[in-house]
Amino acid sequence: MRAAVPLPARTDVAGLAVDCVRSVADAAAALAGVAAPALDPVGISTAYTADRQITVDGVRPEAFAALSGFFRCRDGWVRTHANYPHHALRLRDALSLPAHADRDDLSAALATMSAAAAAMRVEGAGGLCVVVAAEQPDVDARLRERPLVVETKLGDAAPHPLDAAPDAPLRGVRVLDLTRVIAGPTGTQTLALLGAQVVRIDPPALAEPEWQHLMTGHGKRSALLDLRSDSGRAAFERLLADADVVALGYRPESLDRLGLSPGALAERRPGLIVLQHRAWRDPRRRGFDSLVQAASGIARIEGAPEAPGVLPAQALDYSTGYLMAAAAVRMLQRRARIGGSWLAETSLRRVAAELLGRPRTAEASPVPIVPVGSPPERMRFDVAGREVQTAGPAFTLGGRTFSAPRPWGGDPPEWW
Repeated sequence: MRAAVPLPARTDVAGLAVDCVRSVADAAAALAGVAAPALDPVGISTAYTADRQITVDGVRPEAFAALSGFFRCRDGWVRTHANYPHHALRLRDALSLPAHADRDDLSAALATMSAAAAAMRVEGAGGLCVVVAAEQPDVDARLRERPLVVETKLGDAAPHPLDAAPDAPLRGVRVLDLTRVIAGPTGTQTLALLGAQVVRIDPPALAEPEWQHLMTGHGKRSALLDLRSDSGRAAFERLLADADVVALGYRPESLDRLGLSPGALAERRPGLIVLQHRAWRDPRRRGFDSLVQAASGIARIEGAPEAPGVLPAQALDYSTGYLMAAAAVRMLQRRARIGGSWLAETSLRRVAAELLGRPRTAEASPVPIVPVGSPPERMRFDVAGREVQTAGPAFTLGGRTFSAPRPWGGDPPEWW
């Protein structure tokens, strides 16, 4: 690598990013039987800030909604997340705010409460709000006692050979993507880059922001299925019957209700590789990267005395995605050698503990984030008549790069 990765922070975000990208790049190269690719620091920085690189028809979207962010309480700070309409609704309802409440209204309501009371009330109503907390080194040390990614055998199955090519080690591999936001879609997008067929499945009633899907949709098909309906479930089972990998990003209790737990999936499809990530150690708890940063102590470390701060990227999300992709490559290679169904698991909170265990600097470096528009790390596509600019891949193998993303929900639920 020719220079440091430009992701300035007090914590070693750059080092974490390099290690996570290297884990999947090296695994893919080993499977393909080629030399590991050189990693470019600007390419990694660009990929880790993909949510700030994307434009649609020349417009850069806002990554966070008005009701998302840091808010001062009577005795400290909280961080909310209300990017999705249903989360904004629950946040307003929890605090008895009207439907037209804006950021100032939310700020006024939270200023009268203790941080702990605010978080408890909002989370109790199904919303998203955490206390901006101090680092807990003992908790992080205990988390680091377990592997960053835990790999478990789910059951027996015959070996399944792979048809790896030098630039497409996952040629012929079929991936069902049941994830959303950044972490899971980044991982499955990486599998598509490596030659896999990836079909993303979303519920029709829970729309994804267009830009967010386009940012992580390179090389995938996107279909809508209501898995509670007979027809939707039948279509899903047809896909599962030929799948090699299923990526899960929804809360386990929601998946269990639909018969989509890792064990249930592997029972119906022996030889399946399952990737599962969540936000917290507690699988019942809702969460996002920004909330884990706030609750784990990162926001205080990266902030100032007068206010909390953030990492230069949603690095917990992106790191989780690359770690899951690396695990998929390793387990597919293991399945080809000895068979079996396999599960890989991690959480954003476990990745946060990894980051918090790395060396730190006294203060953030002045090195800037790579500006939007710098070649060759950007890519431009025409997507259904929309001009879309995205970050390029964090690495390439044999010159293979991203293909165009497709419109959300615009494909039939089938392999090709």
